[in-house]
Amino acid sequence: LYKSVQIEVELFQTLAILEVIHAMLGLVRSPVGTTLMQVFSRVTLVWPILHVCASARSSVGVPMLLVAWSLTEVVRYSFYALGLFNAVPYFLTWMRYTFFIVLYPLGVTGELLTLISSLPEVAEKKYFSLEMPNPLNIGISFYWILVGCALFYIPGFPQLYSYMLTQRKKVLKTNMEKKRQ
Repeated sequence: LYKSVQIEVELFQTLAILEVIHAMLGLVRSPVGTTLMQVFSRVTLVWPILHVCASARSSVGVPMLLVAWSLTEVVRYSFYALGLFNAVPYFLTWMRYTFFIVLYPLGVTGELLTLISSLPEVAEKKYFSLEMPNPLNIGISFYWILVGCALFYIPGFPQLYSYMLTQRKKVLKTNMEKKRQ
């Protein structure tokens, strides 16, 4: 499955780095920290994991993350595009702030399963690792970096999820008040 969409996924997830830059420059009202966490996790999954590790591409998590990412982005970018013209219909706002309730946990589960499935291959082949002795006299284990990334989901997911729940409540409440007027 992944091979059939690899080029598109790599291209568009890499272009998502622009979202972080846009947030940093104030071009969009997205918080830099949460945007950075989301984009970093996806780019890490796409390049050093899915692009490099054949074992990760056959993970049960791949279809999960592809479905979650695809549906999320179609809705989100449609919302942003129509927002440029102040023409976002209520149903699209509702979709933007409701679909994540299911898609976020689905995507995170897919991401974690994919990351975990890559660990044996990363450990065996020592991808992106630097063993001692070497001229720099430091050791770097990409395996342990990935373990750290997986552990970061423990505080990261609840933070991002609660942020979206707060945004949902605020945005949908504001929209309902506008509809009443």
